Amino acid sequence: MQKINRNVVLALLSLTSLGFLLFQLCYYKFYLSQKNGAAFSKVRGSQSGQDSTRWHVVRKFLGLISSHNIPVYLIDPLILGLVEKNIEQIRSSPDGPSPECKYFCAPRDFTTFALLDKTWKHEVDLFRTAEKMGFQWLKIINKDPRLDGMDNLSGMEIPLHYIFKLASHAIHLVVFYERSGNFLWHGPLRLKQHMDRKFVPFRKLHFGRYPGAYEKPELLLVSIDDLKVQIPKNPSRFLEEMSHSRFLECRYREARAFFQLYPDDASLEAVEFRKKAKSLLHLAALTLNNLGVKFWLSSGTCLGWYRQCNVIPHSKDVDLGIFIRDYKADIIPAFQNAGLPLKHKFGKVEDSLELSFQGEDDVKLDIFFFYEEDDHIWNGGTQAKSGKKFKYLFPKFTLCWTEFVELKVHVPCETLQYVEANYGPEWKVPVKTWDWKSSPFNVQDNGVWPIDEWDNVIQIY
Repeated sequence: MQKINRNVVLALLSLTSLGFLLFQLCYYKFYLSQKNGAAFSKVRGSQSGQDSTRWHVVRKFLGLISSHNIPVYLIDPLILGLVEKNIEQIRSSPDGPSPECKYFCAPRDFTTFALLDKTWKHEVDLFRTAEKMGFQWLKIINKDPRLDGMDNLSGMEIPLHYIFKLASHAIHLVVFYERSGNFLWHGPLRLKQHMDRKFVPFRKLHFGRYPGAYEKPELLLVSIDDLKVQIPKNPSRFLEEMSHSRFLECRYREARAFFQLYPDDASLEAVEFRKKAKSLLHLAALTLNNLGVKFWLSSGTCLGWYRQCNVIPHSKDVDLGIFIRDYKADIIPAFQNAGLPLKHKFGKVEDSLELSFQGEDDVKLDIFFFYEEDDHIWNGGTQAKSGKKFKYLFPKFTLCWTEFVELKVHVPCETLQYVEANYGPEWKVPVKTWDWKSSPFNVQDNGVWPIDEWDNVIQIY
């Protein structure tokens, strides 16, 4: 009898322990996990609990920003790449439940959204709500470059990036600002010294390595994996923009140091020239952009931007560069239709092409076409009276955006190497007497045009 009682007691203890364990599991699953983001139930179509976590974190984030009326749009390159392949189906799909989670369940450590600065000001309330929902957050601030200038280099700090982390997934929220060139800009992600560098895998963030410049996107509201979200109306165009979005700021600190050594020309003549040069550059940009021709600031115009953040007043012209692969026969008639008559055409498409258009008064627009070789890039020059050819060699370079005279425009990313190639190590010293045949540091003779070609390769109007 005593032996039977002992077995009954052991059985009761075992059942009690098992019941308590089940209670703990249920409590963790239905309360703690939802509160702290520790785990999520699977969504239809996902392959694992980890896939499900990504979808749930995005859903909770969208709920968070919706509750505070914050308009964001998806800019995650991985998801937009998947969306772009099925964009017509997504546009026409009904709002009913999706059979599977194809996009937000894709393997990744974070999902990226964008926010326009003007649309939101009350971040404190958002952070409080985020914490109640189980999110951890990080705010990255830095100086506002739009306030920089010759007279003020201090600026003020503005929010550039927010990161919300829940469970094993993070939301990267990139803040975009409007610039005077009528484009959107985002800053780099630079951590302050006290910040946790293990908060998320920062090196993997697509929009934090360097500043970026974008056109204002037209947005489209769609349903992706049963979640309502705004995306760029043309995902492929946005992804193409992203791959060439790197932005360089004007170097105001160095420019101010330059003007302390070489005071700026503030004469009426200089002011008038800069005004005309700015107008001419805007007209040239409009004309080439309408043609879809990529160009950049070259020669003296590039030097003026890099050295003194302004047009060099004694240059008397505006200089642009275009890769010969981007040449279009419509360029000349487009500029003529814009009111800029052709002043001269030297060379030919296959060799040393350059164009010059007459702007207002004596201000002219020079367009140099660049040719790529295995280890360098070059543009040509022609002396009209002798038929002599010249070649100007540059190291290979890529293109970045900048803002110059209130215009979004390209410059060589490797600007210092570009300027040094053209103007030598003494490029910081102004030179008012310039001979294009002998002064450039990178000029070399390139033969003579055959006389029987002169009518075609030396055209002066």
